[in-house]
Amino acid sequence: MSDPPRDARRPVVVHAEGLVKEFLGGDGGVIRILDEVSISVSRGEMVAVVGASGAGKSTLLHVLGALEQPSAGRIELDGRAVGGLSDQAIAALRNRTVGFVFQFHHLLREFSAVENVMMPLRIAGVADHVARARAEYLLERVGLTARRHHRPGAMSGGEQQRTAVARALANEPALLLADEPSGNLDQQNAERLHDLFAELAGDLSLGLVVVTHNQSLAARADRALLLDGGRLVDTNGQGTGG
Repeated sequence: MSDPPRDARRPVVVHAEGLVKEFLGGDGGVIRILDEVSISVSRGEMVAVVGASGAGKSTLLHVLGALEQPSAGRIELDGRAVGGLSDQAIAALRNRTVGFVFQFHHLLREFSAVENVMMPLRIAGVADHVARARAEYLLERVGLTARRHHRPGAMSGGEQQRTAVARALANEPALLLADEPSGNLDQQNAERLHDLFAELAGDLSLGLVVVTHNQSLAARADRALLLDGGRLVDTNGQGTGG
């Protein structure tokens, strides 16, 4: 069963049809991780993907974000088909359209919070004063104005992860993909991060897909989908792929 129609007033930021992802196993056999998966996510919508460890949730996120190519199927990011593009064009589309948040924040420890958030903008050639203003706005948005000049080593785990969220938003992506973003946090910091994610999709009008084992975070989503046996199944048992 395919996804229900999205609200036409909320543009689709990622649309995938019939995604298949296969790998060669150690014995030379083919392992199918994703099996005819279809999904659409609109601006202003938060979708949680849950499932057992090893079910392929991170692989799905990487394919949706054009970090990996599917073995079959098609993907559109912000209305543009990814298939057939050169590696350089895919990288440009990904950098312009998608922000990523991972379980481990990967902040540059020698730089302050504001400098870490500025980094994607500097790489994109944005003027320094514009990049700094954007970074300071985003750090205010995630509640870290008072910590903006601190380096990661002087910040808590939750503060570091919120800095990573701000960095992921630096280029104003249409789509934010988060892979177990609270998996390395204590309960208090996890709940604060969950509250932030629940606000971001609507407040910033972006599509948000979060892979999580955390039921509290999944419960905040507009939709929760289970990845099981390579297929997506929504929480009331209806398939969304194939």
